[in-house]
Amino acid sequence: MLNLLVLAQVAGFSISTLYQYFPSKEAILLAMVERERNRVQQQLRELLDEAVAEQRDVRSVLRDMVRLLVTAFGIGGHSKLWRGMVRLGWRIDHHDRVTAALREGAERNALALARLIEVGDTSVCPPSPAMMFVATRAIMGTIRSAALEDSPLLGQPAFEDELVRMLWGLLRADAPDQAGESSMDTSARPPSPG
Repeated sequence: MLNLLVLAQVAGFSISTLYQYFPSKEAILLAMVERERNRVQQQLRELLDEAVAEQRDVRSVLRDMVRLLVTAFGIGGHSKLWRGMVRLGWRIDHHDRVTAALREGAERNALALARLIEVGDTSVCPPSPAMMFVATRAIMGTIRSAALEDSPLLGQPAFEDELVRMLWGLLRADAPDQAGESSMDTSARPPSPG
């Protein structure tokens, strides 16, 4: 567990200053988590805005997004202290805060990806709300699990490759037809009861 002195050093303030503004160590850590989440969301916005302006390749943009998310919310940079902070942040972060951040990020990222696809790779489907829900929860859930397990896969290219491959597969999937059924081969589906 992090002691207050270490937490104050990471936050860049003295212990007495922190206690003037926060009632507990958990409140300090939650504020730091929120600040980091806001910083990363700003970086994602900038990355996507630049990608649209430069008409970058969708897959390379996905890779940059995954790398940013893994670095911020998985490995927490290169220091053991920050890795510990990331794990602790995942343990104590409140579900409603995480859900709100995922929802906000998914909506903003969907709009930017749709613009990127519109000006670039037309073989990729613009993300639907369902796709973005699945994608954000799958990516962040995987990063969260790897961080909490202190997985040696974090920071490995193969880990990021698999996350990008999953996202690419979602974007490249066949669009549902008018009846809501996927136009993919349905022969492997079990027969309907009745």
